[in-house]
Amino acid sequence: MSDSTLAKAPSPPSSPHVDAGDEGYSKDLKSRHINMIAIGGAIGTGLFLGAGGRLAGAGPSLAIAYAVCGIFAFFVVRALGELVLYRPSSGAFVSYAREFMGEKGAYAAGWLYFLNWSTTTVADITAAATYAHFWAMFTDVPQWVLAFVALAVVLTANLISVKYFGEMEFWFSLVKVAALVVFLAVGIYLVATSHPIDGHTPGLSSITDNGGIFPVGMLPMLLVIQGVVFAYASVELCGVAAGETENPEKIMPKAINSIMWRVGLFYVGSVVLLALLLPYTSYSADQSPFVTVFDKLGIPGAAGVMNLVVLTAALSSLNSGLYSTGRILRSMAMSGSAPKFTGVMNKGKVPYGGVLFTAAFGVAGVALNAYMPKDAFEIVLNFASLGILGTWAMVMLCSLHFWRRAKQGRVERPAYRLPWAPYTQIVTLAFLLTVLVLMWCDGGVGRTTVLFVPGIAAALVGGWFLVRGRVAAIAAARD
Repeated sequence: MSDSTLAKAPSPPSSPHVDAGDEGYSKDLKSRHINMIAIGGAIGTGLFLGAGGRLAGAGPSLAIAYAVCGIFAFFVVRALGELVLYRPSSGAFVSYAREFMGEKGAYAAGWLYFLNWSTTTVADITAAATYAHFWAMFTDVPQWVLAFVALAVVLTANLISVKYFGEMEFWFSLVKVAALVVFLAVGIYLVATSHPIDGHTPGLSSITDNGGIFPVGMLPMLLVIQGVVFAYASVELCGVAAGETENPEKIMPKAINSIMWRVGLFYVGSVVLLALLLPYTSYSADQSPFVTVFDKLGIPGAAGVMNLVVLTAALSSLNSGLYSTGRILRSMAMSGSAPKFTGVMNKGKVPYGGVLFTAAFGVAGVALNAYMPKDAFEIVLNFASLGILGTWAMVMLCSLHFWRRAKQGRVERPAYRLPWAPYTQIVTLAFLLTVLVLMWCDGGVGRTTVLFVPGIAAALVGGWFLVRGRVAAIAAARD
């Protein structure tokens, strides 16, 4: 039976669980917003900026890493989609963790997600500042100043209303998709016609004459997987947005199912084309690989336009991060596991306390850009990867608990389901653990990041002891 047929099946009885954090939101996100948010989540800074350095480090085998990680990203968002169809919630996996794993689970899921996006916010404003330096008018402007401007602009728009967020994300995503479609079309034309690029003839020889698919061995391809995971960091965003849309049971299946082909076309297809157009040694971590290609083509203004697109991608990711953490923190604040002010909403029905709390960490990122402009992106990318691994693991654990309860007859799974459960959840959890091991094996910043895991765990435990009294009191009053 096809997914489209399943999506039309009658919805199961609604969940008996009620999340106080879901109250007060407006349902202003439309189908076009959700679809573009799903696209935006699958196309971000990790592709537009991160692919350059990873291509230089691992060669064409990067396409394999993107394909593998893309499959597991799809499993995660498909698992989340099943939970959303069971019970839409702006608290998303935090709300599901509360239902299936208790307040401790919700607490851990929420703060791991915050770790992900608070650090990703820094990565995004760093990327935006890096892109801005491409233009001569911004060359002499300090990186931290540009990072601060990017944060201020997106924060202002995010605080107005969810409708403004949806519109901004719609157009950001549209620009990204249009740019990638143009790049794919131009790239295919250049390869098909063997049009020279900076004296190099594109084609299969770009790979075969430069060490093949694994020019530096298979190990570098395995080691870049940790960074590739970061590229898919926003795929879960459509699950959070489902709580602020009408008829999620009709919109979500289509949006989630489309992620798979987008991953194949935009990520894997783009990396394969980049490898065919130029030798992998032509790319670097300092510049978007798409800008590199257009720059070497010598078409007047083309590189500048492409750079504007990748700047849009960074701002889109920043926009998404502020939006999603605001909703997640409100869900936590209503249960007592986050500061009370993060649950406060403004007249536009935006949980501005949580949004501002995340933005405050972005300001810390501005300071990082002032003192360590060259290393800021890699440092925060690794910490963001830890948060992503934790978030994805919590989604799969929630899905596993949900499947187990369904087997016991305590809940009913919707017709739209994660295939091959519970094996899919178990294999995905094993993959996420493997990524953590690869981070350790990579040495350098990656190993240092893994060394922080015990500290993060200790902070979570210590924080729980601080808030558990308030959580218990709120739960008792609610019950």
